[in-house]
Formats: sequence, structure tokens, C-alpha cells
Amino acid sequence: MHSEGPRKHKSKISSSRRLGLKIRLLTVAAQMLQDETEQKVKEKEAALAERVPPLSMSGQSLQELQDFCRDLQHKIDVVDEEWYDIGLKVSKNEKEIENMKLKITEIQSKFKKPTLRRVKISAEAMLSVLLGSKHKETIDFKASLKTVKKEEEKKEEVTDWRKNVDAMSGMDGRKKMFNAGQ
Repeated sequence: MHSEGPRKHKSKISSSRRLGLKIRLLTVAAQMLQDETEQKVKEKEAALAERVPPLSMSGQSLQELQDFCRDLQHKIDVVDEEWYDIGLKVSKNEKEIENMKLKITEIQSKFKKPTLRRVKISAEAMLSVLLGSKHKETIDFKASLKTVKKEEEKKEEVTDWRKNVDAMSGMDGRKKMFNAGQ
């Protein structure tokens, strides 16, 4: 055993053999394609033989040939009408599909939300709009709210500071401040 790590395996098939196999595969594929096209031609001929009977024009009079031509013309007209009707239906459906696609993209991409406005409406009016005829009682929403009494803040009297300075000056004033702080 070698501990050199993973090695690339050499191909067991030589390049000339590989080329020969490719050539054989291509020839088999070409033969299969030719057989398939021949099979389609045979199926088409069988379908036409089934739908269109062989014509025997010999021994027919001029009147019979004219009747036959009129019958063929009538069949051609019927087929043309059906083809035209189907074409119109297809084009109509394609137009509808295109219109639906346009509507879908318009709805998905170009939908703009309207700007909302603040509307002043009373609680009574809002309930009557929401509940309609079911709303008969009047509800006072403010009655259930807590009332808060505002206490007046105690304001200190503003006095002349000069008078205060004279009263506090000296040892007596500082002693009063010291005693007041305790």
C-alpha cells in the first residue's frame, strides 16, 4: 500500500478505442434518427389513405366530375371556416391572457396605499358606525377614567437676598444655619 494520497486513475480504455466507440454510437444514433423519420412518413401516408379515399376519375361523366368538384369545394370551405374560428378563439384567448398578466403586474407593482387622514370622531359616533343599529346605549368613556388631582407645588417665597445676607452674617447667622440643618 502506498501512502501518497489519492491518485488519479488512468483510463482503462485507450483514446483510439474511445474514439471508435464514439463513432459507432454516432452511426447508431444517425440510423435510429433515419428510421424514426421513415416511420413518421409511413404514419402520415397511412392517416391520409384512411381519411382520403383514392380517386378514380376514369369513366366518369362531366356532370359527375363537376359534382365531385363542388363537394370538394364545400369540404374545403367547411375546413377553412373551422380553421378561421379556431384561430379567432386562440387569438382571443391570447389577448385575454395578456390582459390578465398586465392586470396582475399592475396590481402587484403599482398599488399605492392611500394617505390616511386623522379624523376627529366621538366615541359615540364611532360605536354607531361600527355597531350600526345594535348601538343604543350611550357610554361615557371619560367616567371610567381615574381623576388625578394636581397638587399645587409649594413655592418658596422669594425675598431680597440682601436682607438674608445681613441676617446670616456673623457667627449668629452661621449658627442658625448649622442648627437648621440638624
